Amino acid sequence: MEISDLLTVESVVPKLSVTSKKQALQELAKRAQAVTGLEERRIFDTLLERERLGTTGVGNGIAIPHGKIAELDGLYGVFARLDKPIDFDSVDEQPVDLVFLLLAPESAGADHLKALARVSRLLRDQTVCAKLRGSDNADALFSLLTENSTSNVAA
Repeated sequence: MEISDLLTVESVVPKLSVTSKKQALQELAKRAQAVTGLEERRIFDTLLERERLGTTGVGNGIAIPHGKIAELDGLYGVFARLDKPIDFDSVDEQPVDLVFLLLAPESAGADHLKALARVSRLLRDQTVCAKLRGSDNADALFSLLTENSTSNVAA
């Protein structure tokens, strides 16, 4: 499972302007609608439902909201670099500025977990995160996210 299997340049948002966790999830749902073809509201409701179970703000300025939707035909990702950090109820209580949304079909099982692990491993790399925070160009962000995906396979 590679990041390039989840993302396209079109699903990378270089400067997302939001002021709250709810607004961030709404904007991400809107972007995910464009790549999945599913209704924005369906995606948003799935993300909210998941957040009620516990925050997806994993710490160090990173959030990985995710959910499963039966109608999906594969795994999809949307990456956003926020123009200003926001409160995301993160486990370390720090604001979030890098968000990787992951959507999977209900039947994904292990593939969903592998994708979550892959994204988590990539975003735990402080060097990668520093580079992501230093760019506001979708092509550059996409390259950073996907080039590291092959060099860190054994990580």
